[in-house]
Amino acid sequence: MEFPLPRIPLGDWVEVILDWVLATLGGFFTVIRNLLEDAYELLLWALSTPEWWMVTLVLAGLGWWLRSWKLALGTVIGFILIVGVNQWENAMSTLSLVVIATLIAVIIAIPLGILAAKSQVASKILRPVMDFMQTMPPMVYLIPALVIFRVGVVPGMVATVIFAMAPGVRFTELGIRGVDSEVVEAGKAFGSTPGKILRQIQLPLAMPTIMAGVNQVIMLSLSMVVIAGMVGAGGLGGEVVASLNRINAGLGFESGLAVVILAMYLDRLTSIQAKS
Repeated sequence: MEFPLPRIPLGDWVEVILDWVLATLGGFFTVIRNLLEDAYELLLWALSTPEWWMVTLVLAGLGWWLRSWKLALGTVIGFILIVGVNQWENAMSTLSLVVIATLIAVIIAIPLGILAAKSQVASKILRPVMDFMQTMPPMVYLIPALVIFRVGVVPGMVATVIFAMAPGVRFTELGIRGVDSEVVEAGKAFGSTPGKILRQIQLPLAMPTIMAGVNQVIMLSLSMVVIAGMVGAGGLGGEVVASLNRINAGLGFESGLAVVILAMYLDRLTSIQAKS
């Protein structure tokens, strides 16, 4: 004998909530959209206005300063290859999106990680939320993002922030909890306030782990560029989507290779900080 369960109208509830959010906070989301678009356009202008070789030299110099001449040389070779396959403008568009999304994710993630490290209650609440954010298929985030922010670079950026933020929270909490308790107790013995202990002891000692989290945020952000391209974000993700629509293996390989070059550059640039 069967006992069929009634369907739970979870999707209907989500749509009702989304309609209420749009009706109540529509003006706020418009402001957020405009701010994110302006930041993206400003960074894209800074990266695409100068000649490609000037930008390449600046980024290569940054790599040399933070790591070694080998990274600088690899940056020059990789970026020349990007120019050679005619993907420079798209690469700078993708780099702008990733940089802004990473900055937003880190600005949100590090304070949340500190809160989780300081409070067991916050940690227990944030852990399942981070699990949900990281395991939910990224395509799902695009639906409400499209409804709220409309087609363009902003919904892709918002979906990227949500998807990529979790490692930043987890690694920050892990790094602060991993600081030797005896060092913290020594700070307390010398009369340091909790704020000073956090700023002068815990955060500096946890910085390698925190930077490892930032590195993961960057990598996850780059993994979202193709999905962001599906909602009009353009850049290399848009080229990959176009290659799928046209069944153009050559274009797909060229744009995918440019993503790999950017990923390797950003990975090496931040991983050296994680090791220091």
